This record gives sequence, structure tokens and C-alpha cells, in this order.
Amino acid sequence: MEDYEKVYLVVSGVVSWTSAFLLTRKIFQKRSFDFCNRIVSTIHALFAVFLSSKSVQDWSCPVCPLAANSSPLQMKALGVTLAYLIYDLICCLFDKNVKIDNSVHHLVSIVGIGAGLAYEKCGSEMVAALWITEISSPFLHLRELLKELGYKDTDLNLAADVSFAAIFTLARMCFGPYLCYVTLSAANPILIKAMALGLQLVSAFWFYKIVKMVKYKLIKRSSSKTKKL
Repeated sequence: MEDYEKVYLVVSGVVSWTSAFLLTRKIFQKRSFDFCNRIVSTIHALFAVFLSSKSVQDWSCPVCPLAANSSPLQMKALGVTLAYLIYDLICCLFDKNVKIDNSVHHLVSIVGIGAGLAYEKCGSEMVAALWITEISSPFLHLRELLKELGYKDTDLNLAADVSFAAIFTLARMCFGPYLCYVTLSAANPILIKAMALGLQLVSAFWFYKIVKMVKYKLIKRSSSKTKKL
């Protein structure tokens, strides 16, 4: 893929995600900035999982071939997500909802994916990372959407919490460390290795926070039921 094609893919992607957000804001005028952004984020997560799944070259070994040249479909999947990450980082700034862990995640991902597009290598590892990081995202956003729709502290919201925690744990804390290991072990550029390690560290921090969140919610629900009895 030529350099101008990569730039066009990313720039047009940023414009497209921004347009999708503005359209969502127009449709859901009574909803918050965050609500509309999460709808766009959910669309991206589903799209990213679809594109990354479609670009896997060998399902008997999803991360193979290691440290190989990226396929056109893998480049497209990475370009779409890079554009989304740039859009989402800007959105967080406009919404004044900047969190250190989330900003680090965005910056690490932007630098890593940008390096992957520049080198045109490590496509297998990077789309696998994309799949692992986005598979739990729809449930992450569903939790917050339900709260704004008035379903906070309901069984439906608890189910979304538990589903998110389970999928996140399986993807990022079971498959994630293996993917990090093979990425670090293969002959990948240093920026790609740094991204793999950085994402895994951020995932471990989020896992700690998720465990605390689920524990709190289950104790709260148990206490509520006890009081009713």
C-alpha cells in the first residue's frame, strides 16, 4: 500500500467517524455527549472484530505468520481502527473526560498501529490484538448506555457488568499474555513490541479495577436482597 493511500485511509476514517458521531448527536438530541460517543464506539468495536476476523490468514493459528508482511485486508482493519482512536481521543478532549489510563491506552495504540502501517509488518499479531481488545468493548459501552437509559442497578445492568468482566478477563488476561509473549519473541520492530507490552500492562490495570467493580456490585446486590428479606 502506497503512503498516500495509508494517509487517505486514516484521514477519511477520522472524517467518517466524526460524521457518524454528529449524525448520532442529531438523532439522540436529548442524550449526553458520552452516550452518543459510546454508540459510535460500539459500532467501531463490532466493525473492528468483523474486519480482524475476516483478515485472519490461518484460523488453525490466528497469529500466524509471525513478523510477516501485512495483507491488504489487515492494513485496512488497522487503518480503520487508527482513525477511530484519533477521533475518540479528540472526543475525550472535547467532552473534558480525559483519564490517564484511557489516554495511555489510546496513545500506545495510536503509536503502535501507526508503526504497523508504516512498516507494513506484524499484521497477524496486530489484528489479533485488535480482536482481543475490542471483543469486550460492546459490553463495556452497553453498561454505560443502560445507566443513562434508566437501568442502573437493575438485573439487566448487572448482567452487562458480569458479561463485560468475563469476556474482558478471558480475552485480555488469558489470550492477551500469550499474544504479548509471541509478539515480543518474534522479530518485530521495537515500537510493535513496546505496544504489545504497553497494552498488556494497561489491560492488567483495568482487570484490577474490573475485579473491584464486580465485587462491589455483587456485594451491593446481595446486601439489597438481604434487606428486602
